[in-house]
Amino acid sequence: MSAVPFLSLSIWIPIVGGLAILVGSSDRKPELARWLSLLVAMTGLFVSLPLYFGFDAATSQMQFIESLAWIESFKIRYALGVDGISMPFVILNSFISVVVVVAGWGTVKEKVSQYMAAFLIMSGFINGIFASLDGVLFYVFFEASLIPLYFIIGIWGGANRVYAAFKFFLYTLLGSLLMLVAFIYLFQGTGKFDLDDWRAVPLDLKTQTWIFWAFLASFAVKVPMWPVHTWLPDAHVEAPTGGSVVLAAIALKLGAYGFLRFSLPIVPDAAREMAPIIIALSLIAVIYIGLVALVQTDMKKLVAYSSISHMGFVTLGFFVFNQIAVEGAIMQMISHGFVSAAMFLCIGVLYDRMHSRNISDYGGVVNVMPKFAALFMLFSMANSGLPGTSGFIGEFWVILGAVEFNFWIGFAAATTLILGAAYSLWMYKRVVFGEVANEQVRTLTDINWRETLVLGGLACCILAMGVYPLPLSDVMHASVADLLKHVAAGKL
Repeated sequence: MSAVPFLSLSIWIPIVGGLAILVGSSDRKPELARWLSLLVAMTGLFVSLPLYFGFDAATSQMQFIESLAWIESFKIRYALGVDGISMPFVILNSFISVVVVVAGWGTVKEKVSQYMAAFLIMSGFINGIFASLDGVLFYVFFEASLIPLYFIIGIWGGANRVYAAFKFFLYTLLGSLLMLVAFIYLFQGTGKFDLDDWRAVPLDLKTQTWIFWAFLASFAVKVPMWPVHTWLPDAHVEAPTGGSVVLAAIALKLGAYGFLRFSLPIVPDAAREMAPIIIALSLIAVIYIGLVALVQTDMKKLVAYSSISHMGFVTLGFFVFNQIAVEGAIMQMISHGFVSAAMFLCIGVLYDRMHSRNISDYGGVVNVMPKFAALFMLFSMANSGLPGTSGFIGEFWVILGAVEFNFWIGFAAATTLILGAAYSLWMYKRVVFGEVANEQVRTLTDINWRETLVLGGLACCILAMGVYPLPLSDVMHASVADLLKHVAAGKL
């Protein structure tokens, strides 16, 4: 039990702060809303940092545990805790919240308080998802996180924002209903919604299989896995830049995290039985979606498809069931949080100046925006998996683990390095290099101090993780080993 409730603070400071900004700030004072939002986001990040510095990496047990009675008649508790798998994502989410607030400082000019409040509230809900140790609490946060993102896309998005928002909401909501059915079934078997009790409950293979498919219906849509990925490109294209950043950097990780927290530990035998199907779907995402990304003409849609391909790498790593692949998949999730955020922010920088995302409208940007071109180059290289960047670490570990599991699966997965380089660098070449394409490009101005601060901060994270990943891999090692030991032991 933690003396200071750092997890509750990381959840409720953004939520309460966001609600206060929503209620108390006037649209006539947008600058006040921006500064208050930055203060709340920075405070949320500050209270999440002790989770890392006070973490005991030698144990796989949950830490910073908080547990209070909530709904006694159903033994539902307000139970929070983190292990080496979930803790890094709480910090990543809190950091991305600061990035989004700073990035939207001068670009969002209408309904500023509502815009900032929506991101802060969503940040708190997402921290709640990663920290929940009770099934009902997890489900409440999981569903609640849809609401702010729905409004972000629907209000501040592009021309087809309403269609994209509804499609996103319906896809993710319908999948989650089956997860709720599985939760109720597990409650009947244990009389509790405690995740540790669910992990220990005996289940035959048939029951495990049904529960696995119920979980898959929810988490596959969130990742998103092929073929339930079609909502993501629409959502990204229509979302404002901040919405795309949070969607790619954090929201996609919720489905992958669900596999680690529910599918593998609660129904381990079914997970091993269904692994060939998940591996096949993951390889389709890696290869086929990578080819789809290669032919895109819209920069946002290209990066959206690349996110699906990279997340296919994550699910592949989980279901080959060895230590290096699972740790690599988690590292890939964290890296993708930095890289995808940076890529969408770079596209946002160009869109704010040109009001176009079409690759063909650009060319020769390096001649007028050299600082931007240098940072965009780094991010494109990281998206390609260049050694020395965070993008290489996770992909390389997953390939190593996949080869250990089956050489041909590892070989097929390695094609992502080729495809990733192809679509990322082909886009970069057409947008940045060459002579100035038109007069609009000639009038572009290089990134300002705010944009430099945001993109520079992400660049430092990408390089630091790529050069020295040990501080991250160390904290997850014991938790991943315990998870794989449990999966190998099974329940039969």
